[in-house]
Amino acid sequence: MHIPSEVTGEIGKAVALPCTFTHPQNTNDQTLTAIWRVKEPFNGAVVFKCVSHSSSDPCKTTVGSEGRYKLLGNPRQNNLSLQINSLTWNDKNRYFCRVEFSGDFHDKYESRMGLRLHLIAPPRIVNISVQTSQDHAFHAKCTAEGEPLPTLTWAGPPSDNITSASTAAHQITKELQRLTHDGKYTCTAVNSLGRAEGAVYFYKFRAGGSSWVLVLLFAALGIKMLALVAILGFGAFWKRDNLMAPTGLSRQAMQDSPYENLNRRINSISQSLPE
Repeated sequence: MHIPSEVTGEIGKAVALPCTFTHPQNTNDQTLTAIWRVKEPFNGAVVFKCVSHSSSDPCKTTVGSEGRYKLLGNPRQNNLSLQINSLTWNDKNRYFCRVEFSGDFHDKYESRMGLRLHLIAPPRIVNISVQTSQDHAFHAKCTAEGEPLPTLTWAGPPSDNITSASTAAHQITKELQRLTHDGKYTCTAVNSLGRAEGAVYFYKFRAGGSSWVLVLLFAALGIKMLALVAILGFGAFWKRDNLMAPTGLSRQAMQDSPYENLNRRINSISQSLPE
């Protein structure tokens, strides 16, 4: 089995894992199985597997058929090289290739040391925000990822802000503590593959110097409320007229309704009765 000790791939792209072998006998007429596993040899999880029953039969994928894994080499030509597409951080692992023959003889061969997949990535700003702490102070926080691990720097209004940094795996976070000046704060992440920037704007509310802003705000809200009340009142008046118009009832007609006539008769009868 011939396999390099390490291969480097970039996040989001494809990488080829080379693996070739030699065999003293002709294996074209034997059933051949190609296997790739991770973490450890012989017992590691299988991420790719294909089977070819003869020299004219292509190696049919039975494990890893979702499309991220693709056999680059031809196992019948002693090449088991594998391609992994759309690399993610979870692909960082140690890989082991294996070939099995079955027929008149049954042989199994696997790389014992395996191949280490090393991942690289240009910087990317994962999150940037302004937050408040328990003491009601404002802090700007920036998180970036990349490999090699990026260097983070803050730039913005001149101040004596204190910074603190923390790292975890391929991510780094840098916090700008106790913001005191309004303006734009920019976070820059740099490593050997490139740079990335993110920005956040901070404006602290000041009641004393912003009273005229409040006056304008409440005045605008008051005008909007008066306009809304006027519109609703006009709508209610228009609706009432529309409801009354089809009946064609005047005040006199309403007074001449059956209920009004009945009341008049009762009153006349009560007046004619002797006391």
